[in-house]
Amino acid sequence: MNNTAGNNRRCDDRGSYTLEAALCLAVLFPVLGWIAAYGLAGLGDGTASNAAAAAARAASIAADPDSAQSAGQQAASASLAQAQRTCRSSSISIDTSNFPAQAGDAGAVSVTVTCTVSMADLAIPGLPVSKTLRATRHSAVDRYVTRGGN
Repeated sequence: MNNTAGNNRRCDDRGSYTLEAALCLAVLFPVLGWIAAYGLAGLGDGTASNAAAAAARAASIAADPDSAQSAGQQAASASLAQAQRTCRSSSISIDTSNFPAQAGDAGAVSVTVTCTVSMADLAIPGLPVSKTLRATRHSAVDRYVTRGGN
């Protein structure tokens, strides 16, 4: 092809699309990996938060600290079991130290759930292998539940 400037050089674009696609994919895959990592972290955070809230509510309507511990553990475990693929490992801590001794007394229960989310499957450079998320929820104890035979 001749152009008007008298230059007989041919313009050949072969291979440029392949190079552009390779460059775009080299940037696109890590970005998609980071988006997936943020999604996994958000899912793990929601799982821990929901489990802590369910456990705090279940513990707050119990009649005594021992049954509050048991009810909270069961509620958190059930909530975490529903999202079994989200948390690689988890722990549940229930604080009943402010549990009231008698009906009518004010009190509260505090539950902390820790959820470790694995990100190893994403295999993105610079991404941690796992992320530990923690959620704490508090619930006022029901004042009108009979306590310890009262």
